[in-house]
Amino acid sequence: MANTRFNIQNRKAFHDYHIIETIEAGIALTGSEIKSIRAGKVSMGDAYVKPEKGELWLLNIHIARYDAASYLGHDPLRPRRLLLHRKQIRELTQKSVEKGYTLIPLRLYNKESRAKLEIALARGKKLYDKREAISERETRRTLDRVIKSRPVRGR
Repeated sequence: MANTRFNIQNRKAFHDYHIIETIEAGIALTGSEIKSIRAGKVSMGDAYVKPEKGELWLLNIHIARYDAASYLGHDPLRPRRLLLHRKQIRELTQKSVEKGYTLIPLRLYNKESRAKLEIALARGKKLYDKREAISERETRRTLDRVIKSRPVRGR
């Protein structure tokens, strides 16, 4: 069977947070979860990572039930353990305890037939930061439109 590629982004994360640092982590999943992910039935809108007892847990990610799994299906909102080295877990836990930092998932993708999660150490944006980002984006779009619409002379 051919390997199905997937790349699911958490677009809300870039709008709500300043990304400080990113790291790749493995994720412990059941068979029905990976099939549902390959079908693209994942929502990461309110997901976050919580350190607990020397481990990192992914919470509030919704992986829809796989229809063909029958009664052996999974709970869509169950906590999922992240697979990292102890040293990485310790460093991320220490940094996330600092004031204003949180761990959030950025994207879920496959790499060499394994599901990987890119997590980020991030700081929440204030309302004025979001407005500033929106105005910058609008200005950039306007400039691009003006540049494209101008006729090229002298050639």
